[in-house]
Amino acid sequence: MSSLSLNHTKQWLKTSRNPLVQILFKQLRTIRLFEIPAPRFVVTPLYSIYCLLRSLITTMTRMFWWTPLLKGRLDHIGQNLYLYGGLPYISGPVRITLGDHCRISGHTTFSGRTCAQQPPELHVGNNVDIGWMTTIAIGRRVEIGNNVRIAGRALLAGYPGHPLESKARAAGLPETDDQVGDIILEDDVWLATGVSVMSGVRIGQGTIVAAGSVVSKDLPPMVLAGGIPARVIRPLHQPVNNKHDK
Repeated sequence: MSSLSLNHTKQWLKTSRNPLVQILFKQLRTIRLFEIPAPRFVVTPLYSIYCLLRSLITTMTRMFWWTPLLKGRLDHIGQNLYLYGGLPYISGPVRITLGDHCRISGHTTFSGRTCAQQPPELHVGNNVDIGWMTTIAIGRRVEIGNNVRIAGRALLAGYPGHPLESKARAAGLPETDDQVGDIILEDDVWLATGVSVMSGVRIGQGTIVAAGSVVSKDLPPMVLAGGIPARVIRPLHQPVNNKHDK
């Protein structure tokens, strides 16, 4: 039975005024909503066992499958990589180096420009978090400093993938060189959820970019920025360390 015929049958059962059909529909609905008894003293241990097995399988897969596969694709990798949730998608001839103590979601995309004269380069520093569903598109070079935090669904767009001219897009031509630029995130930068950083942008050390912002121009160090396009909201101040004489 095709999906169209099945959908037609469902609608007929729902809308028919025939008493027998209405009884049949109620019986089928009762069957669909049937639940087996679930006493807590039984299902609570079962759920705990399920979580334990899931964690064990995930850990073993990460250690013996996803992480070794990713290491085989990287040009350089530091110590203590923590890869979670699968294997990042990597496309294009991009060269990737990772520092020490990096944490990367498996639902991350690293995309390198295919028509570049030199292979695009992604350099990630030490102690960097790259969150869920983040895309880093490397046109020429993307540098991510030490202690950077990139939250989920961020986009670092070093190249757009298509030219501005409509006929060139229709013909499947790539973007032009003037659309491509480097992206630099200095040390201690924090990009909140859904931040987009355009090509040719440098974000200064310690700067925080609010969720959903689009960064199209350079941002200075130690500021809170946000908006579309992102603008400086206020400066950030380093915490004062209390010094006591010994």
